[in-house]
Amino acid sequence: MPPADFEIAPLARLLSAYAGRDARRHRLLWALDRRMAALAAATSEPMIGQIRLAWWGQALEDESGVEGRGEPLIDAMRAAGIAPPPGLVPWLNGWEALLGDADLAAFAAGRGGGLFRALVGREDVPDWLTRAGAVWALWDLSGHGGDGDLAREAVDLARRHLPGAALPWPAAWKPLRIAFGLARADVAKGRRAPPALTPGLYLRLIALALRGR
Repeated sequence: MPPADFEIAPLARLLSAYAGRDARRHRLLWALDRRMAALAAATSEPMIGQIRLAWWGQALEDESGVEGRGEPLIDAMRAAGIAPPPGLVPWLNGWEALLGDADLAAFAAGRGGGLFRALVGREDVPDWLTRAGAVWALWDLSGHGGDGDLAREAVDLARRHLPGAALPWPAAWKPLRIAFGLARADVAKGRRAPPALTPGLYLRLIALALRGR
């Protein structure tokens, strides 16, 4: 199964298009994040969810390449040389924090920080990138599900994470700069993320892509 066939959100597909030669790697990582999101959403018993998340971690970290063999996404990540991706442990821990009584702070730092580490392909990232990932993760969460209280709490927490100055985005991190820019604009206004890729969100993405840093 080619990477383009893995199910990812339209916004993630657009962001991946700005990754240049890394677009394939980005799509695979977004596909993994989507699998984690689906797992968390379908889990009613936290312990079961923890076991399933642990399986993904063990399979992706298995140097022998035996665990998880036959799972198309894991096979594709191994073929691309990104198993395990940087940030995998906090990324998984972030999704685990959403099981049961949600710990939004742990979710934001783990899912957002882990995913952004994976996308840039480095474990050693500046603190501001982890914070930017946390803002994005909370914003993204606010646009999914029907829990209005959780969405408001997520946006309020994201506002407290917003940096007071412009961030020094390297050119190679353009997809993440765009993702954070979309989140920052809504969070600063106390606004939830749209539940889907709306025309307005698409136009904002294009504007951020053209703006440079």
